[in-house]
Amino acid sequence: MVVSVNSVSTYEETTQSIARDLIQATRQKGNIFKQLKEQMQFDDKLMNWTMSNPGLRVQLFRFIDALPALRSNSEIARHLQQYLTTEEVELPDALKGILNFTEPNSPPAQIASATITKAVETLAYKYISGETIKEVIKAVEKMRKEKMCFSIDLLGEAVITEVEAESYLQNYLDLITQLSNQAQKWGNIPEIDQADGENLSKVQVSVKLTAFYSQFDPVDPEGAKLKVYDRIRTLLRHAKEHNTSIHFDIEQYTYKDVVINLLRELLMEEEFKTRTDIGVTLQGYLRDSEKDLNDWITWAKKRGNPITIRLVKGAYWDQETIKSRQNHWQQPVFNDKAETDINYEKLTRLLLENHDYLNSAIASHNVRTQANAIAIAETLKIPKRKFECQILYGMGETLARAIVKRGHRVRVYAPYGQLLPGMAYLIRRLLENTANSSFLRQNAEEKPIDELVAPPTIPPNPPFKGGSNGFQGAPDTDYGRESNLTKARQGLTIVHNQLGKTYLPLINGKYVETEEYIDSVNPSNPAEVVGKIGLISLSQADEAMESAKQAFKTWSKTPAKQRADILRKAGDIMEAKRHELTAWMCYEVGKIIKEGDPEVSEAIDFCRYYADEMERLDRGYNYDVAGENDRYFYQPRGIALIVSPWNFPFAISTGMTVAALVAGNCALLKPAATSTVIGAKIAEILTEAGIPDGVFQYIPGKGSVVGDYLVKHPDIHLIAFTGSREVGCKIYADASIVQPKQKHLKRVIAEMGGKNAIIIDESADLDQAVAGVVQSAFGFSGQKCSACSRAIVLSTVYDTFVERLTEAVKSINVGDAKNPSTKVGPVIDATAQKRILEYIEQGKQEGKLAIQVATPENGYFVPPTVIIDIPENATIAQEEIFGPVLAVIKADNFDRALEIANGTDYALTGGLYSRTPDHIDRAYKEFEVGNVYINRGITGAIVARQPFGGFKLSGVGSKAGGPDYLLQFLEPRVVTENIQRQGFAPIEGADN
Repeated sequence: MVVSVNSVSTYEETTQSIARDLIQATRQKGNIFKQLKEQMQFDDKLMNWTMSNPGLRVQLFRFIDALPALRSNSEIARHLQQYLTTEEVELPDALKGILNFTEPNSPPAQIASATITKAVETLAYKYISGETIKEVIKAVEKMRKEKMCFSIDLLGEAVITEVEAESYLQNYLDLITQLSNQAQKWGNIPEIDQADGENLSKVQVSVKLTAFYSQFDPVDPEGAKLKVYDRIRTLLRHAKEHNTSIHFDIEQYTYKDVVINLLRELLMEEEFKTRTDIGVTLQGYLRDSEKDLNDWITWAKKRGNPITIRLVKGAYWDQETIKSRQNHWQQPVFNDKAETDINYEKLTRLLLENHDYLNSAIASHNVRTQANAIAIAETLKIPKRKFECQILYGMGETLARAIVKRGHRVRVYAPYGQLLPGMAYLIRRLLENTANSSFLRQNAEEKPIDELVAPPTIPPNPPFKGGSNGFQGAPDTDYGRESNLTKARQGLTIVHNQLGKTYLPLINGKYVETEEYIDSVNPSNPAEVVGKIGLISLSQADEAMESAKQAFKTWSKTPAKQRADILRKAGDIMEAKRHELTAWMCYEVGKIIKEGDPEVSEAIDFCRYYADEMERLDRGYNYDVAGENDRYFYQPRGIALIVSPWNFPFAISTGMTVAALVAGNCALLKPAATSTVIGAKIAEILTEAGIPDGVFQYIPGKGSVVGDYLVKHPDIHLIAFTGSREVGCKIYADASIVQPKQKHLKRVIAEMGGKNAIIIDESADLDQAVAGVVQSAFGFSGQKCSACSRAIVLSTVYDTFVERLTEAVKSINVGDAKNPSTKVGPVIDATAQKRILEYIEQGKQEGKLAIQVATPENGYFVPPTVIIDIPENATIAQEEIFGPVLAVIKADNFDRALEIANGTDYALTGGLYSRTPDHIDRAYKEFEVGNVYINRGITGAIVARQPFGGFKLSGVGSKAGGPDYLLQFLEPRVVTENIQRQGFAPIEGADN
């Protein structure tokens, strides 16, 4: 529709007038804090305290997050003290009194626990409409008496198993049935049940599309469609039968595009095309929300029947900001709240001016925001059916009553469900209510009305809230964007069209023919040859050694900046070929796209980080004193043999190789036989980047022949190895023997695997813990040296954890690695398959089989397997299996859990899921692993942020991607010069 300029110009004047009226209405009974001053309850005092003490706010909300998992008053008391008696928390006197107890089992501690628990429950029930449908019905009937309608949202949408997804659907079907049956008893309220002569649904429920399928993943929109569509159709049909409207919420940004696309397609189906009782959320804090709204308008015009757009500001700002920073993505949300408010008003106007095509639901507790929408709706005389205002249950009630009084429909978004799954929702509400920028807080504190009703403006030079000092890693691909999915598919096509080519060794800058060749095959389909590889002979190994010795004479003297720039160029080439390189890993080692892409990022980071590090080290150090110059600097060691693994065929191979090269060494890369094509791709990239002939050489060959020969070769100075403990220990032993004519001791850097454990204690968030263990144990079929092979679970939560873990594993999709729905692909070859299956059979004798997932018949597949009730000294609890096998061990207490976790020969990675500060602190100090991960998965270390490596029999050497890694590839030297001449020397600052 066309709106006149004069009408538009009246929006602001009318907005401010309406806003003033609404604010006056919300303040008629006085400031809420003044009202409650005499009879203020403890939960209100908690909220007041958090507003004035940021440290208390953080710790208190962390405690509230953990509270539902705590099983006794003693545990609650213990956690209270651990959270609230830290140095960063300045406690009010009243709270100090409550926490003034010595033993968690003492009567004062029990009283404190009961007091806090009751206060938090009271808080929760302010924002949650009930724990049962009966309570919800009572709440909504109260809303209707105040002439407000409702939308009910079922808490607990964190779905990680198919059982939970099916339960989510069934719970909504039951909710719709019971609410609609009750609605038949309700009298008609014209203000909310009718509009423009049309009867409206008395019942509305809000659902989250992602909760209808446990494996919902943006990388697999077609797979999501197959599962979700059937369940959504069932829901929509049931809703129609019961005269209920359905609203689809939008959650995290990563799901937005795929959810929108799925809904647009579904709602164009003939059965649903005429439905107007359906709505979708639009989040105003997203930078691309205006584009999304314009797309909805275009879609609605084509559909011919409107749906409702619920315009919200957004509830996941912190989460989206953190995730984008961690992944080095462009931040999807606006940085400043004023930017969101400006965008929201722009969206409001766009939406309302297109009311012929879309209905609008303006969801906000900001009086200015609602007044702006009302001003536009009244100016344009928008029909009642086309416009409503919305608030959240327990928030903004006085504003809602004022809007109702003005004659507009108000809907209350009312969550219901148990306290535990509702905790994340509660925390979001508490964060919103206690934020300095919260309109509700500012209005309650009676901030001047002129300031509250003024148009939002962006402050000059808003503080930058993103980024960090130091190294910035390459961003992983955001598969939530359709354009990136297209690139991933193109990469698979490019690689498929190149399958079967021959790859030759690169010696002294030339590709050389060989007498022996092997086929590298696709482990998902062993009949498919990925590439034919030429294997070098011993005489060719000697040629490679000789050319490296000659090249070293020049390369070792090449300026560090020049060497570093070659690495940076290599990193740029990798970035340009990212999707193709990911596809090569998918085909040659069976790594799914979402596992392969971060590996490309890691390889790029190795190139760029080690380039920076070498330039830093090249500057050396000066330790001068009067009359003497002391220089500490580094020189390269010589010739490096790189023996790289197949499980991280691109990142680890690249990292070890470029570390040697940038330090001025010459490098011979001997990749694992099963990942030789990827090794050839590294050779192509380094050659294109400008590595001189002989400095780097690609020498695929048999480990038992060429590998052993070169390890013992007297001209090898350094061996960088990643692989099995057996091979690593043999290399370490062989390299220690000084060969004839050898004038140095060889340096060995060896990463040899782990038997990694994740501990789950009674305070853990089990949603996080189950998902983290599943990803850590079964990502890349458990073929990561960092993979979780043991879950050590405290007895108090053991049965609950095992039950959810079993169902989560049962829900995993196993199949061809290039299928986007696949979460677990094949193992590397037939030998590995046979060995892992033997371990599984042994595990069945040592414990109890909990779950074993079906696998395709073709390919080297091993069923994801969970074996529970495992003794800590059992074979599968001690030996590295390197496959999708998880042993679950019960521990009576945290001390025993740590003892079990530390009771192996390995010390690589480990994890803890806990919300107990003392347990987290002890994991820092006592968990004997190189990398400890708290409340997250234990795989996927990031260069510079999480340098990677372990000790004990997990390996020897400094951490890859860390500040001391390159030192292993260098020899330190010191030169001291006496600069005195006949008793005089330059003295800084001396008078002439």
